[in-house]
Order: sequence, then C-alpha cells, then structure tokens
Amino acid sequence: MKQYLFLFFIIAVIVSCNSNAGTTEKEDIQELPVIEVTARDTVLHQDYVASIEAIKNVEIRARVQGFLSKIFVDEGQEVKKGQLLFQIDPNEFEIEVSKARANVSNAIAEAKTAEVEMSRVKVLLSKNIVAPSELEMTEAKLTAAKAKVEEAQSEQRNAETRLSYTLIRSPFDGMIDRIPLKAGSLVDAGSLLTTISDTRDVYAYFTVSESEYLRYRKESANSRNNKVNLVLADGEPYKDSGVIETVDGEFDEATGSIAFRAKFPNGEKLLRHGASGKIRLTVPADKVLLIPQKCVFEIQDKNYVFLVTPDNTVKMKGIIPQARLSDAYLIKEGLEIGDKIVYEGVQNIKEGVKILPKPVTDWHL
Repeated sequence: MKQYLFLFFIIAVIVSCNSNAGTTEKEDIQELPVIEVTARDTVLHQDYVASIEAIKNVEIRARVQGFLSKIFVDEGQEVKKGQLLFQIDPNEFEIEVSKARANVSNAIAEAKTAEVEMSRVKVLLSKNIVAPSELEMTEAKLTAAKAKVEEAQSEQRNAETRLSYTLIRSPFDGMIDRIPLKAGSLVDAGSLLTTISDTRDVYAYFTVSESEYLRYRKESANSRNNKVNLVLADGEPYKDSGVIETVDGEFDEATGSIAFRAKFPNGEKLLRHGASGKIRLTVPADKVLLIPQKCVFEIQDKNYVFLVTPDNTVKMKGIIPQARLSDAYLIKEGLEIGDKIVYEGVQNIKEGVKILPKPVTDWHL
C-alpha cells in the first residue's frame, strides 16, 4: 500500500512540474501590436531655409561732395516716388551755376560781335576795300565764338545738373532703412545716405537638391504645384501663400543645389528685407510605403525594424528611408507590401524571439 502511495506522489509531482513549465513557456511569449506594410497616398511637406528680399532694394548715395544740410525723412518711414529725402548745402553749386550763366552770356556777346564784324567785312569786300583773306579770318573768329557759346552752355548744364544733385529724392515708393549720417556731416560723392526698399511684394530665395529639382521638373505643367507657404522665424505660418517664379540657371558646384525664387504679397508690410524663414513645399506622394516612426530603431546610424516571420519570430531588417516626416518614414528600400512589422515595443524584444502578434489596422499618420 505504501508503495502505491509513493508512486502516486511521484506522478503528481511530475505532472505539476510539466504544468508549471508549460505555463512559464506561454508567459514568456509577449503579445505585441503588429502592422502590415501597405501602399498609401499622402502629401509630403518639405521645409527649406529661405532668405527674404525686397522686390527693389536700392542704396541712396550722394552724387556730389558737400555738407548734408537737411534730412527730410526718418528711419523706417514710408515714402513716395519723388519725395524729397535729403539736401546737400547748395550755396557752392548755385555760385557755379551763376558763373556758368555769366560765361554763356559773355560767349554769346563775343559771338554776336564776331557776326557783326563778318557782316562789315563782307560789305568792304564787295567794294574791293579789303582782301578775301579778311573775310576768311572773320568767319573763323565767328566759328570759334560759336564754339565757345556751346562750351559755355555745356558747362552751364553741368553746373545745373550738379546743383540738382543737392536735392536727393526717392526713386520709387518704399521704406527708408538706416540713416548713418546726421545733418551737418560732410559727405563725399558716393557716400551712403540710406537704403530704400520696396516691400509691397517680397522675394523668398531657397535652395533644393538636384534630385528634388528633377522631381519638380518632371511633374507635368498641369499638375506641378507652384504654390508655396512661408513659415516665419517665430514658427508661425505666413497668412498668404506665394508662387515659385523662377529657378537659377545653374547648380552650385560646392553644394550640388539650385536656387528657387518665390514671390509673396506683403500688403501689411510684415515682411522686411533681410528677414529669414522657411519655405514649405507640398508634394503629393502616391502609392508609397509609409511606416510610423515608433516602428523604427537605430543602431550605429542605421535604421531597422523588427520583421515578423510567418512563424511569429521577429527578425531585424535594415531599411533605407527616402524621407522623414513628422511622425513617419517614407521607405525607399528594405520593405515590401504585405510585410508585417512590430508596431510598438521594439525596445523590449530581441531578434529571434517569438511573439504573439496583435494586428493593428487603424493606425494613421
């Protein structure tokens, strides 16, 4: 009887151990969410650093030397075309104009005298009182006198032009920049007085890579998206969209990129010359492979996912992203449609382990 009891005890222990081992083995298999790789249509947003420039940005410089006597505008002021901006002391130039006018009067008087003399010689020649050479001499004097008149008139126009340079006016509607000199300063010809910018519209210059340029050009004229958006330096989007107007004629050899120019309206004068921001291009992407970023992990600057095999074993698979979005990767190489990958928990598993897949079908970007 004791032998039967001992045998029963041994069998119970063995059954209990086997039961606990099975339970432990089941407990070791993790349940993890898994997604199936599918082709999707999406829209890619790509940002590029942009520099903002006024449509017109012109330096206003003195054209004559003199003392800056008056400044009629202030920094940051909006001005109209033809509006008076600066005046250089005109006294010296007014004196030059007066001298030039006097020289013109003298030259005209001399020419008139030479003309009268020639008429007198003609009368004398008709009476054979003087030789023909006398007439030739008076004609030459008259020609020289007329040349002096033209020279004096040219000097007068030059003096009047220099006088006009003492009044500096705005070449177009715009906004005044810094005024480095103050009234009373001595300025030389070519001295910078200020800069004026026409910012009713602005240009935004940005550069793209050669591959992105080719993708842009390959789009048909009908489907090509020439509209772009601008993100300001504070991260806020600019309210008006712009239009790509032109592309540079050659690539930068150093960077392999090419510059684009977009034009934005600036009715509220928010954008200023020299400002910065980011151009945001919207590019449609049809039938591309997208996976969430949480599926991806990095090892030595390379990207991997855990691929789930038919027997539910996980395997590391290297991938090459084509683009990184805010919360997803656009896959260039490494995955195919229908592949199953671990959706969450990639940090808690190792290659070769078995998992209990929990399909996730409602994930979205």
